[in-house]
Amino acid sequence: MSFELLARHFVEKPWGQSGLPEAFGGRDEKIGEIWFDRAGEKLPLLVKWLFTSEKLSVQVHPDDNAARARGVPSGKDECWVVVEAGDDARLGIGLTQDLTPSELREASLSGGIADLLDWKPVRAGDWFYIPPGTIHAIGAGVRLVEVQPNSDITYRLYDYGRPRELHLDDGIAVCNASSYDAANGTLPRAAGLHDLLSEKYFKLSCAIGAQDLSRYAGRECYLVPTAGEYRCGSQELAPGMVALGDPSSLTGAGSDHVLLIAERT
Repeated sequence: MSFELLARHFVEKPWGQSGLPEAFGGRDEKIGEIWFDRAGEKLPLLVKWLFTSEKLSVQVHPDDNAARARGVPSGKDECWVVVEAGDDARLGIGLTQDLTPSELREASLSGGIADLLDWKPVRAGDWFYIPPGTIHAIGAGVRLVEVQPNSDITYRLYDYGRPRELHLDDGIAVCNASSYDAANGTLPRAAGLHDLLSEKYFKLSCAIGAQDLSRYAGRECYLVPTAGEYRCGSQELAPGMVALGDPSSLTGAGSDHVLLIAERT
């Protein structure tokens, strides 16, 4: 076998979804995230599926320098790939106007920050790179794949009255309190192997349909199927699973779709 299936860890969240499909564990709890990792080992990248029924907190992540100043090995950038979206689904990324630090603090304390977010309507296939310092939030009715360095450092600016800690001093210190201007797009519809993003910690591509993946021979990638079913010999790889390994021997059909995520070294 050229890849291994990663273990799933279910994370309950107040904004999560209950009654997930069987492919995602069929859990009755409000599951907000499923994390995929190797038992007993922290992998360089963390791949998640996210499921939302309410808005997430308004938050920001620091870059490497700011994180290390707080004793954390690395900061956090991330990329979202929307797999399913309700009719009114939106992602809040960046602000509709520039704010000074004092204005940002006031807006966070009053809750006005939620209205100042640039809430972008989204559909399945939309993807967004979220650099460190970008103020962001995920809206309700979204199912997406997130990839990030394996660093869980988040500063909450506003949380809709939920009884969780805010991090205004740290968050304001690392914010780019302005509009969003980073890589984004929509996944291609045509069959093929498509390169989407290459950033500091990871590269993101997608394969649609039966493709020659021999260029990945000998390389370790995170494999995230989002539609259809891929196979490697007798091993199935379908939505709800994430694998790590050499994808060159994967086979799929015309409507199948898999994300390929490679660590940058």
